[in-house]
Amino acid sequence: MQSLNYQCPKCGNSSYETGEIRATGGVLSKIFDVQNLKFSTVTCTRCKYTEIFKADSSMLGNIFDFFTN
Repeated sequence: MQSLNYQCPKCGNSSYETGEIRATGGVLSKIFDVQNLKFSTVTCTRCKYTEIFKADSSMLGNIFDFFTN
């Protein structure tokens, strides 16, 4: 992930950590345990406030998730 010019909206801190969350979207995704939604996170290292942003999810990653669960 790129370096961000980030400032926490809660405490004003400029130090952060990034992460990723994957989730299922609909009924069929839940039945087959396919995590087709991907989100990026930015978390303030001081107060732990976290912002979540929707990211692109690849079909290859979805297939890999299906076979590794």
